[in-house]
Amino acid sequence: MRTFNYEAKDSKSNKIIKATVQADSEQQAAKLLLAQHFTPISIKEVKEGDNPLAFLTDRITTKDRVIFTRQFSTLIAAGLPLAQSLNTLVDQTPNRGLRNTIQDLVVSVEGGRSLHDSFGRHPKVFDELFLSLVAAGEASGTLDAALQRIAMQQEKDAAIVGKIKGAMTYPIIVLVVIIGVITFMLLTVVPQVEKLYADLNKSLPAITEIIVSASRFLLNFWWLILIVVGVGLFLFLKYLQTPAGRSSSDLFKLNFPVVRGLYRKLYMARFTRVGQTLLDSGVSMLDMLVISGQAIGNGSLKSAIERATEKVRGGKDLSAALADEEYVPSLVTQMINIGEKSGKIDDMMGKTAEIYEKELDQEIASLSTAIEPVLMVTLALIAAGMVAAILLPIYGLVNNLPT
Repeated sequence: MRTFNYEAKDSKSNKIIKATVQADSEQQAAKLLLAQHFTPISIKEVKEGDNPLAFLTDRITTKDRVIFTRQFSTLIAAGLPLAQSLNTLVDQTPNRGLRNTIQDLVVSVEGGRSLHDSFGRHPKVFDELFLSLVAAGEASGTLDAALQRIAMQQEKDAAIVGKIKGAMTYPIIVLVVIIGVITFMLLTVVPQVEKLYADLNKSLPAITEIIVSASRFLLNFWWLILIVVGVGLFLFLKYLQTPAGRSSSDLFKLNFPVVRGLYRKLYMARFTRVGQTLLDSGVSMLDMLVISGQAIGNGSLKSAIERATEKVRGGKDLSAALADEEYVPSLVTQMINIGEKSGKIDDMMGKTAEIYEKELDQEIASLSTAIEPVLMVTLALIAAGMVAAILLPIYGLVNNLPT
C-alpha cells in the first residue's frame, strides 16, 4: 500500500480538500476519491524522505488518540453514520498526521470496508487492543461504548506511564546539574589553580593532581569524549532495538532491585486492566490473552502469557496456567481464581488492576523519596571533593606565604 498526497474538490460543499490517501496505485487513489464524490485536482505519491521533519510535525500522541476516540464515540452515540462522523472529525483535528489518517478512514469506509479493517490499515496509530475493541463493538452493536472503553484504557495507561516519567525527571535534572558543575569547574577553575602552583614553583597535592589531570584531558580531548559518548549512545540504542537488546532490557526491568517492584506492578496493572476491558467487551478468553500479552510491553512477560495461553487452550484454568509463571504474582492468580469460581473474571481483573495502580502510586512516591537524599548526598560529596582539591591547597599556600 502506497501513500498519496492529493488536492481535490468536494462536489457536495465545493471546498478544496488537501489530505492523503492510501492506495496501490495513483489510478486506484483517483477511484477512491471519485467514490467519495471528490474531484481530483492533483495526486502525488509521498516518498520516504520527502519531509524530514514529519516525525515531529505529524507525530500522533496518546492525547490526540484519546480526544479522537472520545469525539468519535460521541458522534456515533448521537446517531451519525460512520463516514459522516469521521468527516466531521477531519475538520476538528488540528494534528496533521491524525487528520490525514482520519481522511483515509473516510475513504476506506465509504469504499465498503468495515471500520475494523479501516483502522487496521494504520497499525502504527491503532494497536491490536484498539482494533479488537472496535471489532467487538461492531459485532455487538455497541461501538460507542467500545470507543469509550478504548479512551478510558488509553488514559489510564498514559497516566501511569506519565507518573513514572515524572518520578524520573527530578533525578535526571540533578544528574545533569552535577555533570554541568563538574565540567565547569574542570574547564575554568582547575586550570587557574594549576597556573597558581606553577607560578609559585610548588608541587600539587595528590588529590589536586588527579583533578588537574582530568581537567587537562577534558581541555585537550573534549572532542574525543563527545565522539566516544555519541558513538557509545548510538550503539547502545541500536542494541536495544535488536531482539537480544530488547530481551536484556525487559529482564533488567523485571529483576534490577531498584526498579523491579515498580515495573512488575506497572505490567500487572496493565495486563489486568487490558484483560478486564477486553472481557467486558465480549472478547474471548484466548483472544484476550493474546492481545494482553502484546499490550503488556515486556517480552519476558509476553512469553509467560503465551505459555499460559497454550495451557488454557488445552483446557486448563487461567489461574492455574498463570500460577507456574515466575513473574506473575500470586495475587493475580488468586484474584483470577476467585473470578473463575464466581463467573466474574472481568470484575476481578478490574479490581486487581485497581490494587496494582494504587500500589504503583505508592511505589513511585517511595522511589522519589528514596532517590532525593541519595542524590543530595552525592552532590554534597562531589562538592566537598572539589573544595578539598581546589580551595584547601590554596588556603595552604596563603598560610605558608612569608609575612
